[in-house]
Amino acid sequence: MSFAKRLKEVRKENGMSQELLAEKLGVSRQAVTKWETEKGMPDIENLIVISNLFGITVDELLSNEKETSVRKGYLFESRTEYDIDGKKRFDIKLGGAAVLKVNGTEDEKIVVHLKSNELSGLKEDLKVKIDDIKGRIDVEVKRKNSLTEAKTKELLFIEVFLPNKYLSHVELECNCGEVIFSNLVCEEIEFGGKAPKCRVDSMEGELEIDCNIDMDVLVEHLEGALAINQVLSTSKLTVPDNFDFKTVVKGIKTLVTYENEGEMVEDFSNKDAENVIEFNGLMSELIINSRVN
Repeated sequence: MSFAKRLKEVRKENGMSQELLAEKLGVSRQAVTKWETEKGMPDIENLIVISNLFGITVDELLSNEKETSVRKGYLFESRTEYDIDGKKRFDIKLGGAAVLKVNGTEDEKIVVHLKSNELSGLKEDLKVKIDDIKGRIDVEVKRKNSLTEAKTKELLFIEVFLPNKYLSHVELECNCGEVIFSNLVCEEIEFGGKAPKCRVDSMEGELEIDCNIDMDVLVEHLEGALAINQVLSTSKLTVPDNFDFKTVVKGIKTLVTYENEGEMVEDFSNKDAENVIEFNGLMSELIINSRVN
């Protein structure tokens, strides 16, 4: 993996924008953009600062062999756990975050893990409330003191672990820069809020996205259905070239077009496929892009 790709990857994993990284390094955002597009390299001083910032070595940043890009630890963390005793509906309201990652596990508990390198009062300023009420688990992250959602959207990383064996229906709300779904097996997950970027690493079941802003959605592995509901938006969905799916289009003045590696092509969906891409909306457009793995 090139330095450009590695830098972009670790920056996103740590929920940091190009602007924030540039600010921490004392360089322009354009300089960070050049580094991430292979048009330049930082000097050794900045390489050392970057490695310290993300908790990896300079060698790992520059190595062509992929090492772990997940941060080994954050400066400030808060972890809340609750044991589950049977199949439940989940209603999860998380507020703002830079990055939200939702993981399915084989455990029998829900875990909400809050992380940040900047929010020193994280444990005092953010409280996780979990209520178990008649077959439903309600989860809410509440801000306290003077902490604003603008700050959490810039500086907070949230990771949620859900017990696959006990999931029926999940309603999830968050305003974040990116949401990632990984290793989930669930009848239905409904995501609402705002997230300009969405990545489905691995999921079995139905994922419904209600988000009225332009989005980039990336599917790595999906068995089931993906429904995107939008109003006055134009979004792009990228799927592997071997992903077999049928397209369902509903709504008023909604349009679906197709691309292959960025070039417009004819409809390559399959009306007999088991996987479903459904697009619902009002005066909205979805571009489905196929890319080679």
